[in-house]
Amino acid sequence: MRRSLGRALIRPLVLAATVTAIPLMSASPAAPTAVRSVVVGGFPIDVSQAPWTVALSSRDRFGGTRAGQFCGGVAIARTTVLTAAHCMNEDVLGAPPDRVRDLKVIAGRTDLLSDGGQEIAVRDVRVNPGFDSATNSGDFAVVTLAEPLPQNAVIAMAGPGDPAYTPGTKALVSGWGDLTGGGAYAHRLHAADVHVLADDRCGRAYPGGPDGVYRAASMLCAGEAAGGPDACQGDSGGPLVAGGRLIGLVSWGSGCGRAGSPGVYTRVSEVVRALGTGGDGGDGKAPTKARERPLRSS
Repeated sequence: MRRSLGRALIRPLVLAATVTAIPLMSASPAAPTAVRSVVVGGFPIDVSQAPWTVALSSRDRFGGTRAGQFCGGVAIARTTVLTAAHCMNEDVLGAPPDRVRDLKVIAGRTDLLSDGGQEIAVRDVRVNPGFDSATNSGDFAVVTLAEPLPQNAVIAMAGPGDPAYTPGTKALVSGWGDLTGGGAYAHRLHAADVHVLADDRCGRAYPGGPDGVYRAASMLCAGEAAGGPDACQGDSGGPLVAGGRLIGLVSWGSGCGRAGSPGVYTRVSEVVRALGTGGDGGDGKAPTKARERPLRSS
C-alpha cells in the first residue's frame, strides 16, 4: 500500500499557515515514480461523485503521460488543498516545492488524459513542522492555490469526537493510481469502499518497523480484515470520506490490499487541532493563521 514518498520512490508503485473558513463538522517510464497510486479493488467513478478529490501534478518531474500526476489531495476551502507532507518531500519533487515551477493542482477532471476541469498553479505550500518521517506521524501539508475552486468542490472536515471516526463506519477512498498492486496505473478516477478499523487492530498491524509506527492520536486505519479494497502508491494525500466529512488523508501502509496490513491515514481531527480551525466561515477562503503553531513554508 502507500508508503512515505521517499520510500515509495525506491520500489515499483502499485495504486503555517494560512488557513480562514475551512469547513468543519462535529479527510513516462523515465520519469520518477509517483507516490501512491490508484485504488486497488475499487471501481471507476466520475469526479462529480467526489468533486473534492484533486490531483497534484508536475509534468516536468513526472512526465506528461498521466498529466504529471504524482499524489492526491482534497479541497477543504476554495483556495486550500490538504495533501500528505511526504508528497512535498524534496526527494519526491527533486527540489523544494517553491522551486517546482509547474507544480499544479488538477480539479474537476475524471480522466487525466482529458482537458476537462481546471489546472491551477500552486501559490504556496506549508508542511506540518510536526511531520515525523520515521513514524509517518503528522503527515499533512497545506497547499494554497492561485485561483479559487468552485464552492461545491469543497468538503467539510470531521473534528474531534465526530462519529464518522467510529470503528466499523463505511468510508470511501478515491484517487488515480495502481489498480492491481502491480503497477497498473489508472488514468481515470477510481474509488473503493472500506471500513474504519479499531485502533488496537491497527496498533497490532504496525507496532514499529521499516514501514512506520501506528499512532492513534494522529492516524486512523481503514480497510477490510481479510484484505481487499485499499489505496496504494500514487493515492497519497487523497481523501478518506465518511458521512460526507473528510476523516483521513492517504498516508502509508505495507503493500496494497493485504490481509492484516490495513491502510493508514492521517487523522483529520488532528489536522483540525494543528491548524486551530473551528466552524464554517462560509466565505470559502483559505484558512486563517493557525492558532497553535505555524506550518513551515517550503
